[in-house]
Amino acid sequence: MGRWEPNAQARLRQAAMDLYASRGFERTTVAEIAERAGLTERTFFRHFADKREVLFAGSERLQELLVETTAASFEASGPAGAVVAAFEHAATSYFPEVAFSRQRQDIIDANPPLQERELAKLDRVAAALAQVLRDRGVADPAAAVAAESGVAAFKVAFTRWVTGAAEGELIDHLRAAFTTQRSLLGAPVPVTPGT
Repeated sequence: MGRWEPNAQARLRQAAMDLYASRGFERTTVAEIAERAGLTERTFFRHFADKREVLFAGSERLQELLVETTAASFEASGPAGAVVAAFEHAATSYFPEVAFSRQRQDIIDANPPLQERELAKLDRVAAALAQVLRDRGVADPAAAVAAESGVAAFKVAFTRWVTGAAEGELIDHLRAAFTTQRSLLGAPVPVTPGT
């Protein structure tokens, strides 16, 4: 196949995911991914910096989406409500179907360095959200607590979604996690439209 074949990035991603699942992340090479996708290694490197990026490409967009939504929701919702709104928006607009997310998470869970990278990604998200809140006048530690608690609720919801621990869409698990979080803290549970 030629190097300008359509959907090269999607084909490379699917080939990589299939190989990671069957052979393991560590035992899969870029050359094997490209071959399986019917493309060249050069084409692979046009789309991904390395084989880890197949799993983490898009992380920056997720962070941008969360930051933008937090900023846009702040006036109407306050610090904690803005973070909740951001994660709820991401749950319905960013995440692909559960099958892809489940396969991705299984690969990450089987590889400690990938787990570290996933945690570092979430730490960056929390830091970015806290900064948005600080920029709007929320003092620390409130800004950090709102951001970190949002990430914590998201982690619990995401895990329940990809493991199939309970039925429902990611948004359902996320709303349940935020409801549980607020009830544990004794705070009133905000009513989200559509719940």
